[in-house]
Amino acid sequence: MSPASGVSPASDVSPASGVTAASGVTAASGVTAAPGVSPASGVTAASGVMVACCQIAPRVGELGANRAACREVVRRAAGQGARIVVLPELASSGYVFHDLAEARALAEPMDGPTVTEWVTLADRLGITLVGGFCERGDDGLLYNTAVIVAGPRVLAAYRKVHLWDAEKLVFAAGSQPPPVVEIDGARLAVMICYDLEFPEWVRLPALAGAQLLCAPTNWPRFPRPDGERPMEVVRVQAAAAVNRMFIAACDRVGHERGVDWVGGSVIIDPDGWPLAGPMPGDQERTLMAICDLGVASDKRISQRNDVMEDRRPQLYGGLVEGRA
Repeated sequence: MSPASGVSPASDVSPASGVTAASGVTAASGVTAAPGVSPASGVTAASGVMVACCQIAPRVGELGANRAACREVVRRAAGQGARIVVLPELASSGYVFHDLAEARALAEPMDGPTVTEWVTLADRLGITLVGGFCERGDDGLLYNTAVIVAGPRVLAAYRKVHLWDAEKLVFAAGSQPPPVVEIDGARLAVMICYDLEFPEWVRLPALAGAQLLCAPTNWPRFPRPDGERPMEVVRVQAAAAVNRMFIAACDRVGHERGVDWVGGSVIIDPDGWPLAGPMPGDQERTLMAICDLGVASDKRISQRNDVMEDRRPQLYGGLVEGRA
């Protein structure tokens, strides 16, 4: 599926309906709220929308177990008041494939069991769900894909454009810009993991009016100085700030074939500050924060500065043409 660029209206989808918040959140529930945020407080037009990142531990090759894990955490997040729920990259298949043959055996078409279940789940819970899976395209190629689903349908699908390391041995790169969809006045975009490290790419959905960028990720853990925040998180904070846009990056955990993960799920506001997370480590958890998405439509940072209006793209030609 090739997602259309720009904004796709989906005003008939009502992600806020049909979910009653639980009476409270305990440490045992696996839900972590930002300081001062109560997941039980519900969502109103004035308070914004509750966004959740469900950090799970997919097991490579265990499609049924991974789908069940996604189903459980999504239901729990919705029960705590989340209206937009983000899952990790390749949440249904796991990440560290032995080879192309294994990945192909775990791949699914867009209308396969994983996306079909996510559509049904989102519709029943009255939420918008974003998650990543291993797609087998109609062209026979494999893609690292993420979908935005709400109501009874897929609103957008995005194929990862910037492939990381051994992904290049398995997946074909996508060729379409990050889609932006509108749901009840909220503008959501999606991209995947390594895509976030390209400022030009993150700028595209911001220019298209995205208020919240949802990013399923699988961040491999690398050494870092004691006391330092993971660089992956720092880059997301910078991307949110320079674009005046919320970003919800949903990472994963769980040792997988010699690879450990940052476990750095985070929800960032348009000033670049975390609303929930990060709590790096190997614990499954769901982070939740209320996001007043309308704030992201205001690109002013001072009386005389606007991060979009102050751009001078006529001087940036070399950026995309590969010259100084």
